Amino acid sequence: MISRSPRLLALVLLLLVGVVGCQSPGPVTPPLVARFFLEVRPGEGGVPLTLPVSGVLITVNAKPVIVENDIVNAEIARVDLGPCLLLQLTPAASRDLYRLSVAQHGQRLVLVLNNVPVGARRLEPAMAADGILIFIETPVTDLAEQVARLKRTSKAIAAAARSTP
Repeated sequence: MISRSPRLLALVLLLLVGVVGCQSPGPVTPPLVARFFLEVRPGEGGVPLTLPVSGVLITVNAKPVIVENDIVNAEIARVDLGPCLLLQLTPAASRDLYRLSVAQHGQRLVLVLNNVPVGARRLEPAMAADGILIFIETPVTDLAEQVARLKRTSKAIAAAARSTP
């Protein structure tokens, strides 16, 4: 009986290690990279983007004006027209947005998430906010998950920037 007890204990421990080792922490969601592209003026060359629900075609510059490094947080904002996405910007990106809105007011910014255009908004004269409110053409039920992924991406980018010498 004494000789079976250590064997049984070893077998139970081996099974526990095997079961725990086979479990994963859950599905890993990929980052959600947000970029804004500026609409070109009529007659200028650019890249055509089509919004998924409305089908609106907007031709934009190939180079984004706001990139994932410029976004520090994402939230769901509730406005009179319903829930929308609020992307909060770094101070430098906020100043760039202000200058852009003065020079290019009336043009549209197109939000692209992981290379998929999802929304657009017109630049108002002298936008001085620390963020951009935008309605996106994805189901409202997906908004919370998108915000969570954008937050994780922003935190990961900020952590990587802090660890880089």
